[in-house]
Amino acid sequence: RGSAAGSLVAFALRITDIDPIPYDLLFERFLNPERISMPDMDIDFCMFRRDEVIRYVREKYGDVSQIITFGKMRAKAVIRDVGRVLGMPYGDVDKIAKLVPNTLGITLKEARRLEPRLAEQEKKDPRVSELMKIADRLEGLVRHASTHAAGIVIADEPLVNHMPLYKGTNDDIVTQFDMKAVETIGLIKFDFLGLKTLSIIDQACKIVKRTHNIDIQISDIPLDDEKVYTMLSTGDTGGVFQLESAGMRDLISKMKPNAFPDLIALVALYRPGPLGSGMVDDFIKRKHGQIRVNYSLPELKEVLDDTYGVIVYQEQVMKIASAMADFSLGEADILRRAMGKKKKVEMNRQKKRFMEGAVKKGFPKKKAEEIFDLMAKFAEYGFNKSHSAAYALISYQTAYLKAHYPVEYMASVLTHEMGNTDKIMYYIHECRDHDISILPPDINESYVGFTVVEERKIRFGLAAVKNVGEAAIESIIEARKRIDSFESLFHFCQEIDLRKVNRRVVESLIKCGSFDSTGLKRSQGMALLDKVMEAGSRHQKQQADKQASMFDQLAEGMGPEVKPPAIEEWPMREKLTFEKEALGFYISGHPLAEHRQELESRANSDTVRLKDLTDKSGITIGGIVGAMREITTKKGDRMAFVTLEDLRGVVEVIVFPELFARTAMVLGQEEPIWVNGTLDVSEETRKIIAKDIRLLSQVQQQSTPSIKEVHIQLRTPTVSRDQLERLRRLLEAHRGFTPTFIHLRGEGEEETVLAMPEELYAQPSEELQRAVDQLFGAPVTHLQ
Repeated sequence: RGSAAGSLVAFALRITDIDPIPYDLLFERFLNPERISMPDMDIDFCMFRRDEVIRYVREKYGDVSQIITFGKMRAKAVIRDVGRVLGMPYGDVDKIAKLVPNTLGITLKEARRLEPRLAEQEKKDPRVSELMKIADRLEGLVRHASTHAAGIVIADEPLVNHMPLYKGTNDDIVTQFDMKAVETIGLIKFDFLGLKTLSIIDQACKIVKRTHNIDIQISDIPLDDEKVYTMLSTGDTGGVFQLESAGMRDLISKMKPNAFPDLIALVALYRPGPLGSGMVDDFIKRKHGQIRVNYSLPELKEVLDDTYGVIVYQEQVMKIASAMADFSLGEADILRRAMGKKKKVEMNRQKKRFMEGAVKKGFPKKKAEEIFDLMAKFAEYGFNKSHSAAYALISYQTAYLKAHYPVEYMASVLTHEMGNTDKIMYYIHECRDHDISILPPDINESYVGFTVVEERKIRFGLAAVKNVGEAAIESIIEARKRIDSFESLFHFCQEIDLRKVNRRVVESLIKCGSFDSTGLKRSQGMALLDKVMEAGSRHQKQQADKQASMFDQLAEGMGPEVKPPAIEEWPMREKLTFEKEALGFYISGHPLAEHRQELESRANSDTVRLKDLTDKSGITIGGIVGAMREITTKKGDRMAFVTLEDLRGVVEVIVFPELFARTAMVLGQEEPIWVNGTLDVSEETRKIIAKDIRLLSQVQQQSTPSIKEVHIQLRTPTVSRDQLERLRRLLEAHRGFTPTFIHLRGEGEEETVLAMPEELYAQPSEELQRAVDQLFGAPVTHLQ
C-alpha cells in the first residue's frame, strides 16, 4: 500500500502523467526509508522555459547553482592531444587513435588487449612508442572544465557557505565541486533537462488547434489506439521520440507492439546489454508464441506476465524478492542495487537473507537458489520501469500525433530543427515519403516557424532563411497584420520597418523565392532591389515628416505601379545555387535530380543508408560538393575535407594528399561527382575516406554497369505472412526485367535463396528500395 500511495501522490501532483497502478510502478524504486543515498531527480521541461524553472526554484527554495563537469583525457583523446603536441602528422596520429575500439570508457590498457595492432605499432615505430608512453601517464587526467548539461544544486542558504563557486563561460554561477562531491557534502542535486520533444508536442497541438480547431489534451489521449501501433509495427518511426534510429526500427518491426506495455519494454530492451545477451530475441519469440512461456514457480507469473517470463525491469527483481522471501520493498531495492553492482560480500549477505526468507515461506531451497541466481543474472540488464514508462509515454504521444496529424506534427518537428541543416533535410525527405509537400518561404504566408497552409502542405518558416533575424521577422508579420498582404516588392519596402529589415534580409528573401507568389521573378527582384529599397526608405521618411511629395515620387518614376524589367528568370542551376545560399539546402529542385536514375543504378549507398551499413569497404556514392576545406599537412602537402551532398543529405569525405593532388580540379568544377571509398566510423560520426573521385559525367561515358540483380534478405523467425503478401504486391507494382532473389535466413547461418518468377522481376529504384526496407523496418534490399 505504501508503494501505491507514494506513486499515486506523484501522479496526483502531476509530477508524472503515468498512472502507476495499471503498470505496477513501485515508488520504492525511487525513494524508501531504507535507502542510504539520495535518489536521482531527473525532471524534463519544455526546452524554451528551462531558465524560468531555475529562476522559480531560486526564488522559492534558496540559492541555486549549475554544476561543474570535468572533461578527462580518455583513450582516443589523449592519443590525439599528445600526437599534436609532439608534432606528428595528423594522418599518422589519426590511424593510431582509430585502432582504439569504440567502446564506452575503454582504457589504453584494455585497447592494447583488444587490438594487437596497437602494440605492434609501438614496437615497430619509436615515435608511436614515445606517444603511447606519454599518453599512458596522462590518461584520465582532467583536460578541461565545463558546465553540466542538466545538473542543478539547491541549498537553503548561500552556496558559498558550502563550497567554492566560479563564473562559467556565459557568466553563469557554477560550482567548483563536481556532481558526486556536491552530494557527498550533503547537498541535493536535480537534473533539469530541457527536452525538445516536449516543445515539439506542445507546438504540434497548437498547430492542430489552429488548422482543425481541435483541442488535444495530450495527457488524455487513449493509449490503445490501433492506428498508432499499426504505424509503429511497420517501422514508420521517423520523427518519433526515441524510436527513429535504424536499430530501433529493426527491433520495433520484429516486436510489432500492440499495447502500451510493449512500448515500455521496447525502451528498456534497446540497450547494449540486453541486445548482446540474447534476451531481446527471447522476448520477441515469446511474445509471438514461437517459444512457450514457462515460469519457474507459479508465484512468478503475476510478476513476469507482462514481459512473457523474461526479467526486464529492476522493479521485477524487487517484487520477486518481496513475494518469495518477504523482503520489504525498501529491502528489495537494496538487494536490486547489490545485484546491479555485483559486490560479492553484499551479494552473499543478501543471498543468505533471501534463502532464509524463501525457505521460511515454504519454497524448496534448490528452487529458491535457482530463482536468486536468475535474478542476479538479469539484474545486470534490468532497467528502471518507471523511467522506461515515462519515456515510452512521450514516444507514444509523438507517434499518436504523427499517425493522426502527420502534417501538423512534421511542421512542429521541422520548426524545432531549424538550426540543424542535416535534420531539416532528413525530415523534408520524411515528409515527401508521406506525400507532404514542403513549400518555399512566402512573404505573405510564412511565419517564424514552419506552417501548415493547405492539406498536406507545409510552408517554410522565415527563421530558417539566413540573414533574417528575429527583429526582421517581427516587423514583417506586424506589417502583414496591418495591411493583410504585400502586393509587390515595392509595396513590401514601403510597409516594413527598413531599420529592422535591411538589404541583406530582402536579398535573402528574394533568393529563396519568398516573393514568387507576387508574380516577381527572382532575377527581376535582384535587379530592382537597390532602387526599390531607396524608394521605400524615402517614402517612410516622408511619411514620418508628414510631407509626402507627389512630385519627388513621379520624378523618380518609382510609384507603386512601376513594372519590373522584362528579363528572363535565372537558369535553374543559378536559381538553385542562390536558394541554397539563402536556406542552406534546395527546395524547388536539386542539381542531382536529373541524375537520380543514374545514381540509383550505380551507387551502393546514399547519405541516409550510410548510417546502417555494416560493410565499411567499397562505398560508392554520388553527389555535389557543398563545401570544401583545404588544409596543409605537416609535410607541406594539401588535403581536403569535402562536404558531399546527395538527394537525401550530406556526408563528409576526407581526401588525403595523393588523391587531392589528382582531383582538386574535379572538386572545384561545381559538377556532380562520383566517390569510391571506405566508411570511417567514429563515436559520433560517419565519414568517407576517398579512394577515387571522378566527375559523374566521366563515369556515365564508360560502359554502363546497370544493376544485374535485386536481393532481399529476410530472417524467417520475424517475417509474417502479411509482410510477404505486401512484398509480392510491391514487386508487382515495380515490375521490370531485373532478376530478383529473396534470401531467407533461419536461426543459425543456414540460408535459403528463392529466385522469383519472371512476373516478379523488379525495376530497381530508390522508391522500391525505400518501400521494401520500410516494410521490414530495416535495410534489407541490396542492388547488385
